Amino acid sequence: MASIAPVLSRLSQHMQSAALWSVIGLLRSVGPQYASTAGGWLMRNVGMRLRATRIADRNLQLALPDLSLPERQQIIRDVWTNLGRNVTELPHLASFTRTEMGPGWEIEGEEHIDALKENGSQALFFSGHLGNWELILPIATSLGMPVAGFYRASSNPVIDLVTQTMRQKALGPTGSMFPKGPKGARQALTHLQSGGSLGFLVDQKMNDGLAIPFLGRDAMTAPAVAQLALRFNLPIIPVHIVRLGSGRFRMVCEAPLQAERTGDRHADIRSICVAMNETLERWIRERPGAWLWLHRRWPKEQVALPAI
Repeated sequence: MASIAPVLSRLSQHMQSAALWSVIGLLRSVGPQYASTAGGWLMRNVGMRLRATRIADRNLQLALPDLSLPERQQIIRDVWTNLGRNVTELPHLASFTRTEMGPGWEIEGEEHIDALKENGSQALFFSGHLGNWELILPIATSLGMPVAGFYRASSNPVIDLVTQTMRQKALGPTGSMFPKGPKGARQALTHLQSGGSLGFLVDQKMNDGLAIPFLGRDAMTAPAVAQLALRFNLPIIPVHIVRLGSGRFRMVCEAPLQAERTGDRHADIRSICVAMNETLERWIRERPGAWLWLHRRWPKEQVALPAI
């Protein structure tokens, strides 16, 4: 049996890959708008029955306590709808281009990208899981500002390979993504040292980091962006995706983050992290249904968290 197991594993992976590519082919054949609409409908109807819905409702009660139950439920439906759209838009990621209307994207704040390009400068970009966050790196690359990012590998190697194949196709030959972990961190550091720019999603749950206020409660926050900004003297650019419809998006690029740099490294790191969380909070309050409320961003019980 031991000699058969690897063969069965490879066969299973081959069948999974074939099935997954068949679904992707179907989604591509119906076009981005129909694929997005179908994914949103399906995920909304399935997701509202899942345990993560209860997590989202608890998060909303803690972060936005003035909301009524019907208001929270509508936000959660919007969250599931957006997530479903993101999944079924992934096969179309490489086809989304800058357009005036219909499927594609537009940009607000392009002058901040232009300023970086004119100066030949690099930067650190940060965002959160809002709208279709998968589009941030492809749009930046299309604008002539290749920004490398990070990805969390799936536990299923077939899904991981297929997903990364679609992402890399959208990024093109000049785009890069590094795996989260020590190896990816080393690659990212080399990328920065060679003059590249990096993008970060900074709104996920962490078990360590710094205790920084976020939507009214302390949340463990990664200090990496702040540390790298101080080490390489780089500007920090807030950017996020606003969904305008099925397969239609606006990337909003804001002016460089204003956070005091006093020379006190610990105080400056904290100041930058506070400013980033305040920016994320502003975006979320503007469009609460666009953010991924489904994960445990805060501990179950409020406890004393370590600060720097």
